[in-house]
Amino acid sequence: MQPRLIDTHCHLEMTAFDSDRNTVISRATDVGVEYMITIGSDREGNIKGLRISSDYPNVYLSVGIHPHDAKTLDQELFSELQSWAKQPKTVAIGEIGLDYHYMHSPKEVQISAFKKQLALAKDTGLPVVVHSREAKKDTLQILREEAAGISGVLHCFSGDMDMAKQAMDMGFYISIAGPVTFKNANKLREVVSFIPDERLLIETDAPYLSPVPMRGKRNEPSFLKYTAQVIAESRGVTVTDISRITTLNAMSLFKIGDIPREGRISYKIRDSLYLNITNRCTNKCGFCVRFHTSFVKGHNLRLEQEPSAAEVIMSIGDLTAYKEIVFCGIGEPLMRLDVVKEVSAWVKQKGGKVRINTNGHGNLINKRNILPELDGLVDSISISLDADDEKKYEAVCKPSFKNAFQAVISFIKEAKKHIPEVQITVVAVPEIDVEKCKDLAKELGVELRVREFNVVG
Repeated sequence: MQPRLIDTHCHLEMTAFDSDRNTVISRATDVGVEYMITIGSDREGNIKGLRISSDYPNVYLSVGIHPHDAKTLDQELFSELQSWAKQPKTVAIGEIGLDYHYMHSPKEVQISAFKKQLALAKDTGLPVVVHSREAKKDTLQILREEAAGISGVLHCFSGDMDMAKQAMDMGFYISIAGPVTFKNANKLREVVSFIPDERLLIETDAPYLSPVPMRGKRNEPSFLKYTAQVIAESRGVTVTDISRITTLNAMSLFKIGDIPREGRISYKIRDSLYLNITNRCTNKCGFCVRFHTSFVKGHNLRLEQEPSAAEVIMSIGDLTAYKEIVFCGIGEPLMRLDVVKEVSAWVKQKGGKVRINTNGHGNLINKRNILPELDGLVDSISISLDADDEKKYEAVCKPSFKNAFQAVISFIKEAKKHIPEVQITVVAVPEIDVEKCKDLAKELGVELRVREFNVVG
C-alpha cells in the first residue's frame, strides 16, 4: 500500500507554479501526498492561496505575513488577515516569525508583526507556522511570552538541538524539509533522530530547497518522498512508518483528514508485526506512553475490547511478510497468557518467530511459574527491568504487587532456562543508574538494552 504523506508547507500560490499548478498537484496526489497546505507570505500570496484551496479539495491554506514583508502589515492588511483566517479551508496562521539573515524588514517591525499575528492565532484558535532564521533567541523568547495556549510548528527547521528542545517543551512541532537530504546536513540529521514521534512533521517548502536527488530543479510536493526516505533512515524506521507518524501529527495539528479512531490489534513497525492484546498493565510507570497518548508510531492502540485469540490470528494475515511477531501493545501481554500461548502456537506452526515484550510480572499475575509453558513457543523475550533496586522500582514503576522487583529478577533467571534469547531493558530517566543496571545484566548473564525516554516502538 502506498504511504500517505501530508506536505505541511508548500507555496503553491507562487508564480513558479502558474504554468502547471494542476499537473503539480495531480502528480503529488499520484505518489501518495494526500493533502498539501499552501502557505501565505504576503497579501497577493494569501489571496491566491484562498483561491487555490477553494479549487482543490486536497489543498488547505495557512494565512500570514512573512517577516520579509512585515513592514506591509498595516491595519488594513491585518483586517484582511482576520477575515481570511475565518475561511473554511484556513487551517493555520503563517508563515510568521523572524528572519535576521536578509533583514528585508527592520528587526523591531518583524517583532511587532510576529506578536500581532500570534495574537490573531490566539483569537482564532488556529495553530501557527513559524519561520525563524538566525533569530533563535528572539523567536524562543517571543513564543515563550506571547504563545501560551497556541499550538504550532517551527517550519523548515534549521536550528540546533537546544532550539528544538525548547520549542518542543512549549508544545511546538518540528518540521523537516529538503535540506536534511544534503550532504553536509549531519547536524540536522542528528536533530531529526532526536525528535519524538509525536513532534515530527515533514514538508517541501516548494518551490524552494529541492531534496537530493532533485537539487537544481524546482521543488514540488511530489518530491516529499525523498525527504521522507532520509528521515526514515536517520530514525531507523521505514518510509511507511514516517508517513504514518507525520500524517497523524499533521492531521492532529491542522485538524484535517480523518484520524484513526479504532484501536488496532496488530500493527507494523519496520519489518515486525506487533500484537496489541490488552491495555491493562500491573505497572504504572511514569514514562509509559499509554498515560499521555493512544498512539505508537502513528498507530492507535486504545482498544475498545480485548480481542480473542482467533481475532488476533485473523489480524496477522500473511505471516511471511514479517521478520517476527511481537506481543507488545500498551498493556502487559502476559495478563492474557492463554491468548499468547494459542497465537504463538499458531505462529510457530506456520514457521514464524515469536517475541514477547513484558514487564516480568507473568508469574505474579498467573500465580505460577509460566515459563515452562512458553518453552518452544517463544523465541525471544524482552523484560523491562527499569530500575537497579527495589526502592527505585517501586518509585518509578508503581507495581501492583509487593516485592515485584525481586519477582522480575527471578523471572529473568527462569526465562533463561526456557527461552533462547533473553534481553532486559531500562529507560534512561534521571532516577535510574544505568551503570548499575549494566552490572546487574552482566551478573544475570543477559543483554541489556537502554531505551531512550520518549522513544517508543
